[in-house]
This record gives sequence, structure tokens and C-alpha cells, in this order.
Amino acid sequence: MKNILAAQSGGPTSAINATLAGVITCALTSGRVGKVFGAHGGIQGVLEERIIDLGEKIKNAEDLQLLCQTPAAALGSCRLKLTDESQYKKIIEVLHRYEIGCLVYIGGNDSMDTVEKLSAYCMQHKIDDICIVGAPKTIDNDLMGTDHCPGFGSAAKYIASTFAELERDCSAYAAKSVTIVEVMGRDSGWLTGAAALARQNSGKGPDLIYLCESVFDSQMFLSDIRNKLRNQNSILIAVSEGIKDQSGRYVSESEGEKALDAFGHTYISGAARVLECLIQNEIGCKTRSIELNLMQRCAGHLASDMDIQESKLLGIKACQAALDGENGKMAAIIRTSDEPYEVTYKMVPVSLTANKVKTVPDDFIDPNGHDVTDKMIRYLKPLIQGNAPVTFENGIVKHISLY
Repeated sequence: MKNILAAQSGGPTSAINATLAGVITCALTSGRVGKVFGAHGGIQGVLEERIIDLGEKIKNAEDLQLLCQTPAAALGSCRLKLTDESQYKKIIEVLHRYEIGCLVYIGGNDSMDTVEKLSAYCMQHKIDDICIVGAPKTIDNDLMGTDHCPGFGSAAKYIASTFAELERDCSAYAAKSVTIVEVMGRDSGWLTGAAALARQNSGKGPDLIYLCESVFDSQMFLSDIRNKLRNQNSILIAVSEGIKDQSGRYVSESEGEKALDAFGHTYISGAARVLECLIQNEIGCKTRSIELNLMQRCAGHLASDMDIQESKLLGIKACQAALDGENGKMAAIIRTSDEPYEVTYKMVPVSLTANKVKTVPDDFIDPNGHDVTDKMIRYLKPLIQGNAPVTFENGIVKHISLY
């Protein structure tokens, strides 16, 4: 029997390991797999032959449950862009050495670029004993071809809960104040929009929401704040880290030059700090900026049960497809109904996803540019439902380590 290899790359999430658990579950119960391997450090780990026998790490159902509740990439991650045919050749050599017939790569836009390149290389060189498929993940929810992405629902749940708590804290004082919260999202504002879910339980939630899909006008921003301050003391604002001005320049770029990652993406953060200074200079009230940063993607203690279950099912779907001989495809969620919420799972060509970005539709954004619509709320609500089961030990959440 052939062996199977799973790997993870890109930014970690609270649900990426549930997808890995799905791959392992499918492989072990299929009767068609010898060993289940993991690559430590994504495709770079394959190149460097850092291969882990997952059968020695995951021994029972309890271990699988711990894997599901462990945030971040349990196999380790990387941001390596494949650019040389010698890399493809080396990867195939490693897969053949370990008698691996299926590679399931769990990741986002750039990871699906890797799946597309490797599967195309196999087809071009008539390598028909290896199937390469993708399983999606990203808190940004910006992958084409799937209704939503594993990891997004849990991050959205964390964002909504955090904004509900921040609103209570900010409203405790009578002094005029503005609190700006920067939410992850380079080119898509899905996660920032999720802040509006804080209004679901009669809370006020954020007063203003600025997504990176809309041009950010600093003068309109100041006008919005002044209008709000006439009628209330505290203002809570959600902003995407990727908000840009009319020229397409990131607001955060005024903080200085930004480095680039392996895929040419600018490392961006600091938009909230820029806006904090703007408000202090132009309005003068007490102002605070908060950058949630990594917490929004690693808060496994507050994971959405819907997200975890769907993530695991996508791992199962990807593994089944690879075992059935499908190549160059990605497992995807297809929504068939909002109310009641219903989805199906299917494989789509990875070319639909690789190097593409799904942005928030215009009809999800309020025409005034500083809020979201009810259509956005209807889309988001099902994704944060339920609390994923969590095992505690010594008073904190218990995790599993694979390397």
C-alpha cells in the first residue's frame, strides 16, 4: 500500500490542525494507506526531508481530539515559493523514497500555488503514481472556489467576542474617548466585518467599521468620529490592517518602509497607530489603538465548533480525493442555504484559488463606507456557532506536540 503525506504552510489558524486530523482519520480508516507521514515545516520540510511518522505521534481518539484543539500548525509552517524545477524534482524524489502516493497540502493562496505547480510538474513529466491536492485554510477568508475557509469562523468568533468585551470596557467612563482596533486582513476585510457580530446579543459593538475594500479617506474618517462624539462619550472602531488611501497606499506605510515575504507580500501592521496619532492631533480626545495581532488566529480556547467540524470534514474530503487519484484540486465548501445553514463538500481545480483573492462583495458593505450590511451578518452568523470541546489540564488548555 502507498503512504500518504500531509503538510501545512502559511499563517496558522485555530482550525488548521482539525483539517490534519481529518486527513489522518480518513487515511487510517480507508484500508488503502500504509503509513501517514507529516512534513515538518511545510514544503520546505519535504525538500529538507524532515518527515514525521504521524502513527507514532497520534495513537488514539484522545490524541486526535487534542490535535483538533491545538492551535497553530502542529507540523510547523513555512513561506517558501517554489521557483526552480530542481525543487520539484527533489520533492518528487523524496516522495518516492518514502513510497508516498498522496500529498495533502493544507494552506492558503500561496500554498495552493505550490499544489498547482507540483501537480502540473507531475502531469508534465507523466508521474502518475503521486496525487497532490490542497485543503484550504486562512483566517482572512480570501480563497476563491470555497464559500469560506477553515480558521475564519474561529477567528471571527474571537473578534466578535473581543469587540463585545471591549465595548463594555470602553463605555465605563464618561470622558470622551476613541478606541481603534486593528484586525488582520491585507486585501480582504472579512475578519474586520466580523466585528459587527458583537451586536448580536443587544450589545452596541463597534460604532464604525472600515474594510480594506473601500478607499480610506482620512478627512471623512475624522468627520465620522466628530459626528459620533456629539451624541456619545466613547467610540469603538474596527479597521482592517490593509486599509489604503485613494492612491492605493497602505495607511500603515506612513510608519516607514515595510519588508517583503517570500511571495512578495508587504508585511503590514500599524494602521491603528497611525489613526491614533491622527485623532490626537486633529480632535484631541483620549485615544487608544489596539493591534490584536496573533491572538485572533491562535485563540483555540474560543474556537467555533462549526469551524472545527467543517475543517475536519475538508481534510477527510481532500484525503479521499487524493486516494481516488484526483490531482491538482482543492477541497471546498459549497454553501447551499443560509437559513437553515447547509453546505456540501467538493473538489475544485486548484487553479481557481492559487494567487487569487476573494474580497468582500459590495453589497456586504454599507454604502456609507463605515459599516457592513445585514447580508454580511447572515453570511457570518452560521460560521461562529457552537463552542468546540476543549480539554483543560492544570487550569489551562491542553495541546499536543508533533515535533
